[in-house]
Amino acid sequence: MRKPVAYIILTAIIFSSCSVKRFLPAGERLYKGADIHVEKDSATTTGKSSLKSTLKLAAKPRRNKFLFGQPYKVWWWYVIGQPKRETGFRNFLRTKLGEPPVLSSSVHANAVAENMASLMSNRGYFFTTVQGDTQNVGSYFTKAIYHAQVKPRYYLDSIAWMYDSSRLLKVIRQEVSKRSGLKKGEPYILSEITAERERIDLYLKTRGYYFFNPDYIMAYADSTIGNRKVNLIFNVKKSTPAEAKVPYTINRIVIFPDYSLTAKNMDTTTGNAVLYDGLIIKDPEKKFKPVLFKQTITYRPGRLYSSRTQNTTLNRLINLGPFKFIKNRFEAVPDSSATVIGDSAHFAIVKDTSRGAAKADTADIIHRLDAFYYLTPLKKKSIQGEIDAFTKENNYIGSQLSINWKNRNALRGGEQLGVKLYGGFQTSSSDSVRNNNFKLGTELSLKIPRYVIPFLKLKENFFYPPNTRFLLGYEWFRQELYYTKNLFRFQYDFTWKRNIQTEITLAPVSLTYLQVTGVTDSFYKQTVQQPSLLTSIYSESTLGSFFSYTYNSNFRSPKNKWFLMGSVDLSGNIAGLITGAKQPREKQIMGVPFAQFVKFDIDIHYTRKLPGNFDWANRIQLGIGIPYNNSALLPYAKLYTIGGSSSVRGFRSRSLGPGSYETTAEDQQFFQLIGGDFKLLGNTELRIPITAQLGAAVFIDAGNIWTKDTILFGEKAKLSKDFYKEIAVAAGIGLRFDAGILLIRADLGMPLRKPFLPEADRWVLNKIDFGSGAWRRQNLVLNIAIGYPF
Repeated sequence: MRKPVAYIILTAIIFSSCSVKRFLPAGERLYKGADIHVEKDSATTTGKSSLKSTLKLAAKPRRNKFLFGQPYKVWWWYVIGQPKRETGFRNFLRTKLGEPPVLSSSVHANAVAENMASLMSNRGYFFTTVQGDTQNVGSYFTKAIYHAQVKPRYYLDSIAWMYDSSRLLKVIRQEVSKRSGLKKGEPYILSEITAERERIDLYLKTRGYYFFNPDYIMAYADSTIGNRKVNLIFNVKKSTPAEAKVPYTINRIVIFPDYSLTAKNMDTTTGNAVLYDGLIIKDPEKKFKPVLFKQTITYRPGRLYSSRTQNTTLNRLINLGPFKFIKNRFEAVPDSSATVIGDSAHFAIVKDTSRGAAKADTADIIHRLDAFYYLTPLKKKSIQGEIDAFTKENNYIGSQLSINWKNRNALRGGEQLGVKLYGGFQTSSSDSVRNNNFKLGTELSLKIPRYVIPFLKLKENFFYPPNTRFLLGYEWFRQELYYTKNLFRFQYDFTWKRNIQTEITLAPVSLTYLQVTGVTDSFYKQTVQQPSLLTSIYSESTLGSFFSYTYNSNFRSPKNKWFLMGSVDLSGNIAGLITGAKQPREKQIMGVPFAQFVKFDIDIHYTRKLPGNFDWANRIQLGIGIPYNNSALLPYAKLYTIGGSSSVRGFRSRSLGPGSYETTAEDQQFFQLIGGDFKLLGNTELRIPITAQLGAAVFIDAGNIWTKDTILFGEKAKLSKDFYKEIAVAAGIGLRFDAGILLIRADLGMPLRKPFLPEADRWVLNKIDFGSGAWRRQNLVLNIAIGYPF
């Protein structure tokens, strides 16, 4: 009995030491939250718990965080004390670990009760009353007590508009007859009525009504018709300004592509400007080709103003790349009876080349707007240097230096030309053998903000501009004791987005050429014992195409987040047809065999927001690679790998799979990577917030890789119908620190199921022994990485 008593005494001492009573100002108590009591009318159908949740939305202020009944963050706030400097370490600790006390003097129960009654009225619970008061609890706490008498809810019976013969009301009637956010029989909710006003305003903004405002719409609610019904009547206020009642067409579009926010005397007249495709472009230094703005500005003079085309234009300008700041304004033309495309001294009236929105009826509409775009360019050229030091799970340590040069407007059409030079080394010691790897490389890339397709012109008018990219690269890699690899790469691809959630990439041409030279005798001697090592020094070319589709729902639902990426990778199909390849490495192109394969990948993430700001994150990956005819296995760069900090975290990289095969020290020493043709991976983890910057996680990972053939690692590595018996399982815990610009992650994993053991012994739960140093060294894997694993 002594131990429980000791625990109770110790707990009491800890809690009493954490008391904040002695820190509170004289006459103050600590606010401990609100108790809400609901009395329902007999006709009120909504449940009490739901009503309490609604009332709680108006319960202010929010109380401090409590742990075991104690305000631990307030205790930290007082114990750390007032810092002398706002940027010091003491201030950092106080703001990150603690929080200021919510005192009883900040609680105004009567005012909160009135807000609660108003909230309920705005949700259709008319005539609801709420009383509020405070009550002292314990030695230094105060609670707010609220009693609500909730009356029955009111519902919409009819929704009508007061129309007249004006053009504005005709446009509104046309829209309301098609759709409405309000329906008969739904509860009266003020926010829904406000949303309907904003929806009508948004629609009018797409029909030329630039000066209209949702506040110009009046909504009348008649709740006197009986039976708890409400008639809604909408009307446009009589006080609405005249300019808000008429649609506007675009008169001129003037672009200043070399505008400066800091220059004192900027010339914003249109003198000496260029008229191109209906656009007035003032670019005296000719830094940009006019065709760039022809492709980016999605509307033209003579068209009705539309917020949709305006927002599309702004977004395309932002995503072009060369501009740092973009400012836009519209100005009503004083004399709207005449169309002026440019200053008469410099321009003639030009033909309407407009597009993208409904045409204005010039017989009816003479109200016009001038559009102005002020674009501040980024610095045209930049250079960056990066140096990285790293350690790898295969006992390699190393460093890499890279230099990146960029020209953001290389051909005066927003083209981004990049040059990258990099070099690095990594070294590993194994007994008395030191293995050094070195690499040098360069990449030349050209990114063009439009489609570039020979003999074909595609029309696009999406919210985001498409991009065409040309990439040319070379890398020299030397594994000092064994061989040298020379890799040449060329890729021609397009990327476009139909909306903020989806992105599509198509690479019609993706070429690589790998040449292996300088193979040492010591490597060849090892291949006598392990012939499969010869596959790691195969010279090979890849003549392929690539397609990927990405969907991200993060921008729509903060509670349920989905991420989906699917891709198809093809190589050697046409070359195989031309050459008639039937056997592995039978046919060659450019002096080396070419790869033939089809590769499918799908990656699905789902994150669910749980109460307490917890996140439940999940991932499933499936990869299928099918080498055929001229290839017996996938190229090494295309193989699937598993294990490590973002995979099955209880197994080190290159130590798991394929299948039930157990990798050896020789495999890890001589193979550049250990991979397979098929992959299955599943992860689930619970992310637990501790503070704003610090979080924890509990995770379970499962998966493996397999080969199509027995060439590399024998029969144990080959995919079979019993593949599910070879799934590896790991679990662990982690810590995550959000440093603002990056997230640092440390995950400690351990294996629960080892597929390389005999089938009856693969589950190792009964062998867990945290007290054994030998077991910890063999089974606990610490993964330190940047960013979330998925």
